Amino acid sequence: MPPWLPRAIVLALALFACFHIAEWAFHELYGLLLNIVVAFFIGLACEPAVDRLAARGMRRGAATALVFLGVLAAAAAFVAALGSLVADQIRLIVENFPDYVASLIEWINERFGTKLRVDDLQQDFLKSEVVRDYLQRSADNVWGISTTVLGGLFTALTVVLFAFYFTAEGPRLRRAICSVLPPAHQAEVLRAWEIAVAKTGGYLYSRGLMAIVSGIAHYIVMMLLDVPYAPALAVWVGVVSQFVPTVGTYIAGALPILLAFTVGPWTAVWLLGFVILYQQFENYLLQPRITARTVDIHPAVAFGSVVAGAALLGAVGALIAIPATATLQAFLSAYVRRYEVDERAHDDRRKRRHPARLARMRAALHRRPGGPPAGPPGDEDPGEHPDDGNRES
Repeated sequence: MPPWLPRAIVLALALFACFHIAEWAFHELYGLLLNIVVAFFIGLACEPAVDRLAARGMRRGAATALVFLGVLAAAAAFVAALGSLVADQIRLIVENFPDYVASLIEWINERFGTKLRVDDLQQDFLKSEVVRDYLQRSADNVWGISTTVLGGLFTALTVVLFAFYFTAEGPRLRRAICSVLPPAHQAEVLRAWEIAVAKTGGYLYSRGLMAIVSGIAHYIVMMLLDVPYAPALAVWVGVVSQFVPTVGTYIAGALPILLAFTVGPWTAVWLLGFVILYQQFENYLLQPRITARTVDIHPAVAFGSVVAGAALLGAVGALIAIPATATLQAFLSAYVRRYEVDERAHDDRRKRRHPARLARMRAALHRRPGGPPAGPPGDEDPGEHPDDGNRES
């Protein structure tokens, strides 16, 4: 046996064991790692506002707390507005449910000649085994639902705490990372960090500004059309249309249009027309002006990044895909050298692609007036000239 073989076998087994341990740890910590990624992007988005407050003399911890309180207050206002809308709709449905059932039974009796009664259907429904099984399963799932709610609250708290740390301790964190790198790489890390802060913050601030404009515009139109719950629907349209990638516009416009049908069909049609017109105004006039200096990426690249982010990380990946792509694009553009386009090379390429067309053009240029078409240049006899007869005369 070669002397190196036992050592190689032990090293291979050790590497195999380390790989499996790392794979197991990654799967177990996947949720925590995802929360850290989300918190990192939230910290990058909040850091410009914190830097402005800190530049005015406020302590960085207090500035971070103030910014986070503002973000949480805006999120709470959004949830409260939608919660009031949902609560009112549920209350109306519960109050009018007996009338809905009576109208439905009356329509069935008239249409099919049956003799159904509300009291009989109610008794049969309450004594049904299907209903009993459903209630039993719902009672058994109360603990599971409670655990899910507590888990969601714990996840949100984890994200907020990490984001607060990344924002408040941003300069110290960058200094700690650069302290373990050679001086040649420290500038690259700081450059990448600054680009990420600028692009992520610019993306969220531009989206927030467009959400405000969209919400105000839709609120005015819905108030003019007497659409119910106009303030809550305006908040819904503004936030969902800007912060839900790709399909947010359609989801945001569907709910107000459905509620507009309760007022009248023409009200829904007018609201649908305004939603379409405003979307064109936003795509071609408003969005290019706002995002020109923040996140200027091609729409096809943005759509592809959203699809890729959703495939990798689900809804979270779709939300952070655009700022991550913009950061990567800006970082690569600083190191990719660009050259001017040589127009002569393009002309030569076009000539090689269309030789027959160029031959016809040359023949048309050498065509003799009033006579048969001349052949290609160079085919005529060099000893003869088309004007020799004229010269003799």
